[in-house]
Amino acid sequence: MAESGNNAGPSRRTILTASLVGTSIEWYDYYIFGTAAALVFGTLFYPQFSPAAGTIAAFGTFAMGFIARPLGAALFGHFGDRLGRKSMLVITLVITGGATFCIGLLPTYAAIGLGAPLLLVGLRLLQGLAVGGEWGGAVLIATEHAEPRQRAFYGSFAQFGVPIGVLTSNLAFLAVSGMPDDSFNSWGWRIPFLLSIVLIVVGILVRARLQDTHDFAKVKQQEGVSKMPFGELVRKEPRNLVLSCLASIAPPATGYMVIVYMLNYGTQAAGFSRPTLLTLILLSTLVWIVAIVFAAVAADRYGAKKVYVLGALTAVVWPFPMFALVDTGNWVAAGVAFFVAAIVQGIMSGAQGGLFTELFDARFRYSGISIAYQMGGMIGGALTPIVATSLYAATGSSGPLALYLTALCAVTLVTVLGLRTRTALTAVKPAPAE
Repeated sequence: MAESGNNAGPSRRTILTASLVGTSIEWYDYYIFGTAAALVFGTLFYPQFSPAAGTIAAFGTFAMGFIARPLGAALFGHFGDRLGRKSMLVITLVITGGATFCIGLLPTYAAIGLGAPLLLVGLRLLQGLAVGGEWGGAVLIATEHAEPRQRAFYGSFAQFGVPIGVLTSNLAFLAVSGMPDDSFNSWGWRIPFLLSIVLIVVGILVRARLQDTHDFAKVKQQEGVSKMPFGELVRKEPRNLVLSCLASIAPPATGYMVIVYMLNYGTQAAGFSRPTLLTLILLSTLVWIVAIVFAAVAADRYGAKKVYVLGALTAVVWPFPMFALVDTGNWVAAGVAFFVAAIVQGIMSGAQGGLFTELFDARFRYSGISIAYQMGGMIGGALTPIVATSLYAATGSSGPLALYLTALCAVTLVTVLGLRTRTALTAVKPAPAE
C-alpha cells in the first residue's frame, strides 16, 4: 500500500498506529482491573467474605466485563457494519477510558458498604461493553486497508494492543506495588486507573486522523450496507460463527491463567512475592510481542489457519509443564513457564486477525469477528480465574487447573480445523433485495 497523498486515504503509518495505540490503551484499561482484582479488590470491596471467597468475588466482578463483551460486540458490530469502523473506535475508547478513570475514584466497602461493589460491577460492565466493540473495529481498520497477502501483518498491530496493555498495566502496578500495604490499599492502587484520562486524550488524537476502510467504502458504493448485519450473519454464516467463537477460547484462557490467576496462585501457593510475579509477567509480554510478529509474517506466507492450528496445538501441550515449573517456587523456572506461554499466545494472536478477517463477508464482518472473539474471551477468559481458584481451593493441587486449561485449548484446536475461509476477500456482493 502506498503512503498516501491527499486523495489516497490515510498512510500505512497512520492506520497501523491508530490500530496499535487505541487497542493498547483499551487493553491497559481492561487489564489493570484484572491485576487489581487479584491483588486488592477482594479486601477492599468484599471484606465481609473469607480471603478465598473474597478473591472469587473479585474475580467474579472481573468476569462481569466478559459477560458484557459479547453484548458490546453485537451492539458496536451492528453500527460498525452500518455506519463504518472509525466512529465506533472513537466511541469505544471514550467509554472504556471514562469507566476506568471512575473506578479510580470509587469509595470502598468501608466507606459506603454494599454500594461500593455495586458501583464497581456497573463500571466493569461499561468497560466490557466498550471493549467488546473495540477489537473487531481495530482489526478491520487495519486489515481492510491491506492487500490480501498482508492482512495478518496489518491485523497483528491490533493484536499488539493486548500484550502492550498487559505490559503497561503491570508497569503501572509494579511502580506502586512496593508501597507499604496501608498506603497501597488506601490510595496507591488508584493511580493506574486515574492515569487512564491521559491515555484517552492520546488515543482520540490518533484515531481522529483515520478514514474508513476500503472494504466498507466498496460496500457503501455498491449499496450493500446491511440493514440487520447480525441477522444476515446468522443466516449466511452460522457454521463459521459458531466455530470461530469456540476457536477463540484458547488465547484468552492461556493468557488469563497467567496474567490474572497466577498473581494469586503464585503468591498464595508457590511462595513468590508480588513484585517478582509482576516482573516476570511484564517480561513475558515482550516475548509475546515478538512471537506475534513472527507468527503474523508466517501467517501471510503460509496461511493464517495453519499458523493458528500450530498455536492451538502448543496451547494443548503446555499447561501441565507450565504449572510444574511454577510449583518449584523458583523464579527462573516460573519465568520459563510464563515465556513459553507467551509464545503460545503470540502464535495464535499473530494469525488471528488475518484468519478472522477471511471468515466473513464485509457486509457483516465487524459483527462476525467481534462476536466470535468476545464469545471466546468470555468462555476462556471470564471463567478461567474463577474455575482455577475454585479447583485449587477444593483440591490443593495444580493438576486439575492444568487439566482444565488443556481441555479448553483442545476445544480450540478441534474447531479451528473446521473453519472455512473466504477465497475472494475483496469481492463485495451487492445487497439482496430487502
